[in-house]
Amino acid sequence: MNYLIVHGGGPTAVINASLYGIVKRLLKEKTTEHIYGAIGGIEAIYTKDYVDFARVNKFELESLLYTPASALGSSRYPLDDNEYQKLAKELKNQGIDAIFLNGGNGTMNTCVKLSEAVKAYNIKVMGVPKTIDNDIAIIDHTPGYASAAKFVANTISEISVDIKSLPIHVCIVETMGRNSGWLAAASALAKSEFVDGPDFIYTPEKAFDEDKFLEDVSNLWNKKKGILVVVSEGLVDKNGETIVPPIYKSGRSVYYGDVSSYLSESVIKNLGIKARNEKPGLLGRCSISTRSRVDVEEAILVGKKAAEAIIDDKSAYMVGIMREDSDHYKAEFPLIPIEKINAPERKMPDEFINESANGITEDFIKWAKDIVDFQPFNYVSYNGEK
Repeated sequence: MNYLIVHGGGPTAVINASLYGIVKRLLKEKTTEHIYGAIGGIEAIYTKDYVDFARVNKFELESLLYTPASALGSSRYPLDDNEYQKLAKELKNQGIDAIFLNGGNGTMNTCVKLSEAVKAYNIKVMGVPKTIDNDIAIIDHTPGYASAAKFVANTISEISVDIKSLPIHVCIVETMGRNSGWLAAASALAKSEFVDGPDFIYTPEKAFDEDKFLEDVSNLWNKKKGILVVVSEGLVDKNGETIVPPIYKSGRSVYYGDVSSYLSESVIKNLGIKARNEKPGLLGRCSISTRSRVDVEEAILVGKKAAEAIIDDKSAYMVGIMREDSDHYKAEFPLIPIEKINAPERKMPDEFINESANGITEDFIKWAKDIVDFQPFNYVSYNGEK
């Protein structure tokens, strides 16, 4: 049997853990001949630019678990509807028996279309979820999210203490999250007995009102100096337009102007208060120094389950992560028909956002704390009441 693994879209801190899980499981099968990894995304199929994991040494394979971003590389290569038949023929000619596609919503859409195109050749297709945005439909959460969320919580915890040490400005931190606020919400985990955490959190799920934002900041400034605000890069107004126009758009790829920079300037100009902005950006996506233990373990299991599904002759599914209804966190990994995944992006539910649309509820904290695996720091402070 010949297998092919493809990474698509933005990398995560655990995408290589899923790759590891797939490869380790396939290596146990006596019928396995080649386990190809596509170098640089799906377009590598045309050039046959592959690495064969059936031939790599043990050190390289184990090193996947400690490698940030995508060891195979990735891409956002756009596929038109006519190209799927061409890809299907390439896979058939190369003797590929099954293909694993590891990615987010765009990649799962590719799974749907490719699985139809390869039916005539009896090639199996399996979706492996991955995205820091946590916006794949149906499932509880995605591999990659918890680690990025832990980075956010860790960063906000430290910034919060910095601001308390020198409370002279409004600091606005921008997280990734094109259409959903899961990452921005994770900043709420930073709050503890010793850490004030973010004063306000704004997500794309609720329309952003700049006047109300300035009012929130102004009212709080009259009570305390040193304010921390967390915003998602995809904030939209009541008309659904981003508050800062995109500076580049190409298909699903959208690059926004700096929301944090825009809002800090607004605070300075309209309130006359010192303000600064921070945008960790890709640091939160690729960092493995703060990744979640749960995220790593689940990413490996997702890869393993995907391989087992293919071995069991399953096709056109994605491995999901669903939370069991119990007092202690436990997940199951069902196979979900891929056409059900090809749905609108998963947003944060209303119960996770407060009524003022400027903060996160305890319901989110309870949902997130087990998977993010973040323990608040016990800082010592002689400057203030804590």
